[in-house]
Amino acid sequence: MTTVPKSRLFPIITNEAAIAWIGLYCLAVVMGYGRFLFTATLPDIMAQLSLSTAIAGWMASVNYIGYFIGALIAMFVPQRLTWQMLMFWTIVSVITTMLLVVPEMSLNLWYVIRLLSGIASGVAMILSSSLVIQSFSNERRSVLSALHYAGIGVGISLSAVLTWWLLVLGYHFDIIWLVAGVSSLPLLWLLYGLRPVGIAADTSGEVGQEHSKHNSAQLSISQAYTNFKRALYEAIVGHTKAILLLSASYVLAGFGYITSATFLPVMAAQRLTTQNYAGLLIWLLVGIFAMLSNPLWGALAKRIGEIKTLMGLTLLQAFGMFLPLWFEGALGLYANAVILGLTFVGMVSMTLTIIKNINPAYSNLLIGLATLAYALGQFIGPLVTVALAGQDDNFNAGLLVAAIGLMIGLGLIILFRQQRNHQL
Repeated sequence: MTTVPKSRLFPIITNEAAIAWIGLYCLAVVMGYGRFLFTATLPDIMAQLSLSTAIAGWMASVNYIGYFIGALIAMFVPQRLTWQMLMFWTIVSVITTMLLVVPEMSLNLWYVIRLLSGIASGVAMILSSSLVIQSFSNERRSVLSALHYAGIGVGISLSAVLTWWLLVLGYHFDIIWLVAGVSSLPLLWLLYGLRPVGIAADTSGEVGQEHSKHNSAQLSISQAYTNFKRALYEAIVGHTKAILLLSASYVLAGFGYITSATFLPVMAAQRLTTQNYAGLLIWLLVGIFAMLSNPLWGALAKRIGEIKTLMGLTLLQAFGMFLPLWFEGALGLYANAVILGLTFVGMVSMTLTIIKNINPAYSNLLIGLATLAYALGQFIGPLVTVALAGQDDNFNAGLLVAAIGLMIGLGLIILFRQQRNHQL
């Protein structure tokens, strides 16, 4: 009997373009499914489970606080454990997606699953980006990084198409989540191909080496908090005001976009009652324009700089929040979707680029801090929106507050720019 060598079944992938596509697939799974499939299926979830808007908002916020926790966990992951932790949390993401097929789960189980899914998204988003982007050569990094981050928009688009297709066939959210989970399984095999070279080798008999690694792991855990405090101090010293201003604006950016990113299909179901699946078409537009976002704004940033580009994107997103207030019908919602897709990924990309350049030696730590700020805004957003919606489930007040938050965030970015110019 002939056995196939393990190296043939699980080859190590080194091609840069292939790694970028795997990164795209990973973000589509952990972000597109793990976070945003909830938005696409929310109207059906609310209908099938007879959920109130308040409970739906809490489900969304639990996922976002999970993302906050995940970003915090990722900040403490040693570089040498990046791949192992990425594999673990991607598996968690796939499992929590598939678990929503279980019938008649209690509300508490829903909260636990959505929390774990959020944690998995936060860890995997940061670690996949770290693992993938460090594999690129300097001359190809810009193009391939844009391809990697397009996974967020691809995932949103796939969540809309998958939901649309299965609803038309007569299925409901449980089967939609199951199919999403099954379609995510090949990612685990592909991510195994990105493992560090040392893991591919046969380590039998290397007891002394494993013992040394175990001791090293214990040492790193015991010193993690001390090392983190020292690194945090060194990262922000001399830049405290600038980092606080940018982080505060990023809290408001997370707060501002999340009303649409959570409830846009629900708003469409409320307003466009004669248009079947209008909410999913609108959500598909968000994904398509999110895919276009990074190349478009990246090119603009090369001409006018990241800070000016971020200011423009923030103003544009705030304008988009007003449109459903000014135009009650389809125009306001479709225009909001286009602007949301165009802006939110670009705002993430610009902010992370700006904050890591404040102190490049501590770029991973600063990106982690910014991600925590964004996640905090996302957690607060749905809770404020459902509180303002009241018994009539009217989201207009939530959109207005989101727009005001974004405008305040724009003011903070302007102050940040003045602070940086003063320092220079």
